[in-house]
Amino acid sequence: MSKKKNQNTKTDQEFIFQKKNYMFMFIGLAFIVLGFILMSGGGSDDPNVFNTDIFSFRRIRLAPTLILIGFGIEVYAILLNPNKKKSNNP
Repeated sequence: MSKKKNQNTKTDQEFIFQKKNYMFMFIGLAFIVLGFILMSGGGSDDPNVFNTDIFSFRRIRLAPTLILIGFGIEVYAILLNPNKKKSNNP
């Protein structure tokens, strides 16, 4: 009797995420990595010299925006239900 029960549970297993979820996760990860790459740099080798490049548009506005968009895409990828059927009910 227990053998029959084990066979049914093996066939009913299904992954939580589908291909569409993973695709959006990788896109979000790419946005996050790109944001951190754009934010890096701008330092100075000499501690007595101040480099104003750290206040550029790229590091202050663009990079954090890309990181936040990436996190938003990650949340969407987790909440996305790829098995949802489109219905044309008015």
